[in-house]
Amino acid sequence: MDDKLKNPDHLFQSALKSLPIPDQPSRLYQPVSYTLNLGGKRLRPRLVMLSCGLCGGQPEKAIPAALAVEMLHNFTLIHDDIMDNAETRRGQPTVHHKWDEATAILSGDVLFVMAMKQFTRYGKEFPEQHAMTTELTTCFLDAVQEVCDGQAMDMDFETRDDVVSGEYLQMIKAKTAALIRCSMQLGGLIAGAGKEAVEVCGEIGDHAGIAFQIQDDLLDAVGDASTFGKKVGGDIIEGKKTFLSILALERADDADRIILNQTLGDSKAGEDDILKVIRIYHDLGVIDEAAKTINHHYNNALEKLDEFEESEYQGEIKSLLDKLKDRDN
Repeated sequence: MDDKLKNPDHLFQSALKSLPIPDQPSRLYQPVSYTLNLGGKRLRPRLVMLSCGLCGGQPEKAIPAALAVEMLHNFTLIHDDIMDNAETRRGQPTVHHKWDEATAILSGDVLFVMAMKQFTRYGKEFPEQHAMTTELTTCFLDAVQEVCDGQAMDMDFETRDDVVSGEYLQMIKAKTAALIRCSMQLGGLIAGAGKEAVEVCGEIGDHAGIAFQIQDDLLDAVGDASTFGKKVGGDIIEGKKTFLSILALERADDADRIILNQTLGDSKAGEDDILKVIRIYHDLGVIDEAAKTINHHYNNALEKLDEFEESEYQGEIKSLLDKLKDRDN
């Protein structure tokens, strides 16, 4: 594999840098440029290009779709940050804090429009793939709707005390895994893969996405703040429904449940209070169960990946999944 394909982000970064973003109105497009240049893992666009190669296609033809999923991802982050009233993203001020909420909403909206426009390139720059434009946009829009469904479920969870772990897994499959699944499927579709291969690509994305979110939940409790990028225990203070908190409440006795209910969502909780909750997580086997579930889904993703012929692209996806499995941020 040549140097560009050894680092799939190179292809994407080059395309992103050359992306035409208007200068005016600056109030609209400055936040767009700001958001797209904040960095991040670029997981989704890399998977679009790698899955295209995995299915026998040319990764460079997947660049418009890769740009689309990255724009969509950032659109969701801008709006999520507003709903969560988050002050920072990737160590920098969120758009609504740097500008204002109205600007953030509008900038997120235009990012979605820009994402959709990427799919029109398949009728212009890649005429041989014009016929699949409808299929690509349907896959993409289905994922958008699932992400919205998942966000609505997550918001509903905030007002409920009876959320169970099965519901939580259903929510993250929509909110987090849907776009990762879509990224894998888009690459397969662009490569001209058959229905069965595209479905397997989607299953890889589902497992990777579920593992990814539970890993975020776990890192919030046991990660290193200096590498995790945010304060450890933040989910506890905010009272977020996570795999850990839900499972702990399912397993807790009356004494532990009192501590959990008093501390989860208490903005004044101190470090000792947070450590008590984390200790309960350990004592109830929640930390171990989370790690076990993460491994289960990553291993399932790798098993599905093995259904494809051995190739450089298969190796790159495996390496990417291994890095995600071992990540600390």
